[in-house]
Amino acid sequence: MRNLITDVDGLRVGHAGDLAIGSGVTAILFDAPTVASVDVRGGGPGTRETDLLAADATVGAVDALMLSGGSAFGLEAAAGVMALLAERGVGFEVRGARVPIVPGAILFDLLNGGDKNWGRFPPYRELGYAAAEAAGLDFALGSHGAGLGATTAGLKGGLGSASMVTASGHTVGALVAVNAAGSAVVPGGPHFFAAPFEREGEFGGLGLPSPFPALGARPALKSLPAGANTTLAVVATDAALTKAQCKRMAAMAHDGLVRAIWPVHTPLEGDTVFAAATARRPLTDPVHGLAFLGIAAEVTLARACARAVYEATALPYPGAVPAWRDRWPEHAPA
Repeated sequence: MRNLITDVDGLRVGHAGDLAIGSGVTAILFDAPTVASVDVRGGGPGTRETDLLAADATVGAVDALMLSGGSAFGLEAAAGVMALLAERGVGFEVRGARVPIVPGAILFDLLNGGDKNWGRFPPYRELGYAAAEAAGLDFALGSHGAGLGATTAGLKGGLGSASMVTASGHTVGALVAVNAAGSAVVPGGPHFFAAPFEREGEFGGLGLPSPFPALGARPALKSLPAGANTTLAVVATDAALTKAQCKRMAAMAHDGLVRAIWPVHTPLEGDTVFAAATARRPLTDPVHGLAFLGIAAEVTLARACARAVYEATALPYPGAVPAWRDRWPEHAPA
């Protein structure tokens, strides 16, 4: 087990980024067409081809998913992922023509200090192609891919991942780009809200503070306008699920964001969770089995959020938001 979403058999992940602009792309490629769905909770989302993930849509599976920085400019990253898949002959077949199916979502990182004067055309299509080309079983966490330019309230955001095996033997994994208006740490110290779910010191092993501080009604928020913050996530399992079951898994996984980030799902952000099922193992109990998959998705996503902030490094710009490791170097990862 890598403690990454790629522990789920049937998918690979790749990153591409441009440090000069402070933004990047993460591509999730599936080895075969894969059933998926999506659940959007934030008030300012930016998505592409999510309508076809509805249970009544004709296309039954996706070839890849895309997460990107760049706000609406980043939606072009999916075209780059499509280009690579088309070169490989992958896609939904229509009388001999093949159309790669690549839903995606974007986060806002246009005000993080990077040089966004990229000229007539933004670089995201090429970044999407490069991310898809780099897809493999191992990938970096922190300030990479879609998490390269991400920030949170007072700390650098980033890209995180985690996995676990359920009692039924199914593997569940999560991948997340944390670019939240809220915070992943308890006010006043280095402790992560997701601490109760931590495994083997994966984000410092600090636990929760004691006593736990009272949380007021006016938490610290990033001073950015509506739609300028978003946490994007993918949860995946090797279970065989329908679109409707994937939808329920995505809905339950959102609670992982609630466990890890405070506040979340505000009008200021476009929080979006995709769920995918690679169908390597049957789901023998469609009710209780699905419930436990959803719980596992919640837990792994909460852990992935904390790992994203824990592993992040600050961008090399004047006045850049500090990373968790900068604020608490005594607890920083090796």
